[in-house]
Amino acid sequence: MPFRCAVLDDFQNVATTFADWSTSASLPGSVPGSVAGSVPGEGVGVELEVVSFTEHFATEDELAAALADFDCAVTLRERVPFPASLLDRLPRLKLLIASGMRNSVIDYAAARANGVTVCGTESSSTPPVELTWALLLGLARGLVEENTALREGGPWQSTVGADLHGRRLGLLGLGKIGSLVARVGLAFGMEVSAWSEHLTADRAEAVGVRLATSKEELLAESDFVSVHLALGDRTRELVGPAELALLKPTAYLINTSRAAIVDQGALLAALREGRIAGAGVDVFDVEPLPADHPMRTAPRLLATPHLGYVSRANYERYYGQAAEGIRAYLAGAPVRVLG
Repeated sequence: MPFRCAVLDDFQNVATTFADWSTSASLPGSVPGSVAGSVPGEGVGVELEVVSFTEHFATEDELAAALADFDCAVTLRERVPFPASLLDRLPRLKLLIASGMRNSVIDYAAARANGVTVCGTESSSTPPVELTWALLLGLARGLVEENTALREGGPWQSTVGADLHGRRLGLLGLGKIGSLVARVGLAFGMEVSAWSEHLTADRAEAVGVRLATSKEELLAESDFVSVHLALGDRTRELVGPAELALLKPTAYLINTSRAAIVDQGALLAALREGRIAGAGVDVFDVEPLPADHPMRTAPRLLATPHLGYVSRANYERYYGQAAEGIRAYLAGAPVRVLG
């Protein structure tokens, strides 16, 4: 019986093209299509079968049915929860590989209780940085409106761009991604400030930015605000109605981090009422976004379908290390184990 691996949310149907999924790769002396070494319950010479799913499974019942006959699942980011209730329904599942080295929607204790090894992959910080600036620049210069007008015979020049040089960029979070975003802002000649609950003046100074005295100060003084925080109890709806009300009417909000950090209803209201100039969003409370979701038709919104991590280099890393992780597990020596 082959060792069956399900690749979830492979929307572009490219997972098998970005990695060598043969079990013999990097294992000198093994037989092509098999792996040398012992596998719990499988023995020696295991054939790997990879099945890619291009459609998202929206419910736990759908996911449980889809994964019932698989030994392994590869999941991207934190779109698909693996709670105890799901893991209890997957007795055949033995290996779960998530892109990145942190995943808040996997119940690690339940995985251990069900004999499921959870592994991760490395992830690059540069793709979300680049998308952050694509959204920010697209908003600032009205690129969607101007491109649409040009292609459809609309007016020649209908917007007046917002300048970056000399304007203030406020960063909520100054970790790996936030720090890289800051350096680009400085290169544009922007004044950059940052805030997070435990951010220190020394850390801000090391990046070359100013530490805002409070979240409120950062929001009130910034022309562009970009979110770069991990989602947790302290950051959930960190930016709510009161915080959005602090933004200038000419300010733009960018969120390529996690949707729940910004109150979605409050953001929609601010956009509809014209209380902020616009928002660039790559993350949503439900993904994929339903056809009738209000975010699809919100004014002053430049939105992308969670493309922050979607780049060739990242896919090569994710899927390449997922395949490597499967081979390592089959060889009895799992790598990058999480939880």
